[in-house]
Amino acid sequence: MPGGSTGLVDIVREFLEAHQLMRRLFARYRSGELHFAELEALVGDDEASLLYRLKERCHALFRPREGSARPTVRREELFDLAVGSLFHEAMKFRENFYQREVYGPRVRSLRSQAGEDVDPLFQDFEKILAAVTLRLQECLQESEALLEHTQEQLRVLLVEHRGSGYVTRYLLENQALVEDVFGEKIDALLARIHGDAAAGYGCAARSYLVSGHYSDAEREFASAIARGGDREAMERLSAYARGMADYLAGDYGRSIDWLGRWVDAAGEPDAKLADFAHAAVSRVGQLTLGEDKERVTKAASALLERLEAMRSTPATDQSPGSERR
Repeated sequence: MPGGSTGLVDIVREFLEAHQLMRRLFARYRSGELHFAELEALVGDDEASLLYRLKERCHALFRPREGSARPTVRREELFDLAVGSLFHEAMKFRENFYQREVYGPRVRSLRSQAGEDVDPLFQDFEKILAAVTLRLQECLQESEALLEHTQEQLRVLLVEHRGSGYVTRYLLENQALVEDVFGEKIDALLARIHGDAAAGYGCAARSYLVSGHYSDAEREFASAIARGGDREAMERLSAYARGMADYLAGDYGRSIDWLGRWVDAAGEPDAKLADFAHAAVSRVGQLTLGEDKERVTKAASALLERLEAMRSTPATDQSPGSERR
């Protein structure tokens, strides 16, 4: 998929925001409080509107390139089609609302000042405005139905891209918005996407880990363990996260201790994480100061040898939440 996981995060974010905004604006319409200017934030002809940006992102990421083979209809294409339909239905609602809110008052104002010779024209105007009210109701119903169908397509899309730690991180970081749009608690949604909630937290934790967000990784590994995840595997990765966090904090002795625990624990060698750890540990001798320098430098040298062995081992990455594209 061109654009990768980060592009999908943008699409998820803008759909969730658009879903929430549409519901709010349609509620204001029903209560008679909606103003045309409010609709411009939702739908329009440029990047200033949410649905326009969402539509363009979906076209760029999900539409197959010219000449590419299409043996089956992909979920991404269905979602792209649903978003495009939602955009056009919302545009129809906007244009009809504009006629009612802007043209309607102008027509009635002019009619009060015009002569009888233009009565037939104003009668046509009134017929148009009467039809607008009916079309508004139809557009409202179609838009709301499309909104929920598109949400369901997004849910399926999230399952198909469940290996994207970036997306899972976004869902966890925006829990209130996610729960509002999907109508269920975050753990239930993660279970739908990943098979169980613990796997979802593990996916996010692993993504934080390889991105260098070590405190966030520790937090989500703990969340995964609390929900019945593989304690041994996740505690091992938590030790790595703690060691790298201590390194960044300048506590090199504790960093070596924690990274040593990570290496000691059973599990598949992870060459990618070993590369990051090796780069850090190789600098410990230069960075360490004070009375503990000799001990820490010696421990770092011993750990470097073990990391070298891990780096040369082909990775079979089966750790929780490994990032898949």
